[in-house]
Amino acid sequence: MRHIAPSVPNPFLRPVVETFPVAVLAMMLSGAALAAEPGTGETIDWLASYTGEAAANPSGGMRQGAAYAGQILLGADVNLTNALDWSGSTLHVAAVNRHGSNLAAQYLGSTTSLQEIYGAQNTRLARFTVEQSLLDGRLVVEGGRTVANISFLGSALCANFQINSACGNPTFVFKTSSFTWWPVSSWGAHATAWLTPTVYLHVGAYEVNPSHQSSTEHGFDWGTATATGAIAPMALGYQTTFDNDRLPRKYEVGGWYDGADYTDPLRDASGRAAVVSGQPNATLNGRSGVFFRFEQMVLRPDDTSQRGLTLFGVAMTGTSGRLIEDHFLELGLVQRGTFAGRDDDTIGFVVNQQKYSHDALEALRLARAAAGGSGTPADDQIMMELSYGVQLARAVRIQPNLQYVIHPDQFSDPARLRDAPDAFVIGLRFDLDLAALLRGR
Repeated sequence: MRHIAPSVPNPFLRPVVETFPVAVLAMMLSGAALAAEPGTGETIDWLASYTGEAAANPSGGMRQGAAYAGQILLGADVNLTNALDWSGSTLHVAAVNRHGSNLAAQYLGSTTSLQEIYGAQNTRLARFTVEQSLLDGRLVVEGGRTVANISFLGSALCANFQINSACGNPTFVFKTSSFTWWPVSSWGAHATAWLTPTVYLHVGAYEVNPSHQSSTEHGFDWGTATATGAIAPMALGYQTTFDNDRLPRKYEVGGWYDGADYTDPLRDASGRAAVVSGQPNATLNGRSGVFFRFEQMVLRPDDTSQRGLTLFGVAMTGTSGRLIEDHFLELGLVQRGTFAGRDDDTIGFVVNQQKYSHDALEALRLARAAAGGSGTPADDQIMMELSYGVQLARAVRIQPNLQYVIHPDQFSDPARLRDAPDAFVIGLRFDLDLAALLRGR
């Protein structure tokens, strides 16, 4: 494990930065007796969960096989009002262990995972932030060691799917920007201002530090010497809940500016195709994108229940920079409450398209030609999933699913001489709320 803060320049601040996490964790452990069920107002709400995702492709892809990936999460939300008399504040701490393998990379030859839990396969500190509520909750600010994708472009509906093109966030934002992702934490902050009870403005800024993605990193290197820039997401939204709307909805427009370095998908520093010149791809800086997304409940047969049908969708495109993708489109639905007595079971379906840019396709064509092949790969990748979620108990959920991938991409192997066949995938996701199990619920 690396030193906690190797680049803190002030010798008077260094002991504080180094010992603060240890001190807080010690406080948490000493307060274990205060642990309670979430939402009860006690000092510590413990978090513990396990998610496992298995996938196999009986047909399609480059070859047939199976893979399993999993995540253990341990953490706590500490009410600092009770613990330290710090009004309106909460400390969020989470560490994860990710393990297992990636079916898409190993057997389909594509870069979009079919197991959304895969990535950064080791043990690391994923979140260490303080959240402050101000102005009677109309302004909420959070900052510390965190990631952008747990605060922006996420959705609770993602718990109903396994496919990574849709969940935890639309994959377009990761392939066309330096959007930071769970569990690779860096310095970041975001703020939500509720302009009315249903309209909000959400802005944030996050350090981009690709070196933290290494499997040797564990989340305790808090230095910024290897940072390549920062990314700033923003959103304006309208959101209701079951408390103030019979058919809850969320509509959001927004975008991001990525001020970090990135690699030109086609050209070298002289402007020639890097595959032809043999020179490294050029390093560029500055790219941006915009999005629109919605979630709308459309059917609710019983006003005393949250059962019903919700539709959702996403549209995303780039606005500046040289990008690997041109746009992303997605539509889906989730039906909560399926058969008699199965009010918490769900049926979900999602389909999305990743449309590649001209530069990305030209780079693939040239790489294939240089390897002795011909033709250009398909200009998009379409992914879909049909899932059924079974709530066995409050703390136990299993979710078999069927996925289909049309035109698996070849960005991880640009010299491949042929397209990978469309792939049919059988998946199984399961979620265990270990904290609830330990509480006997």
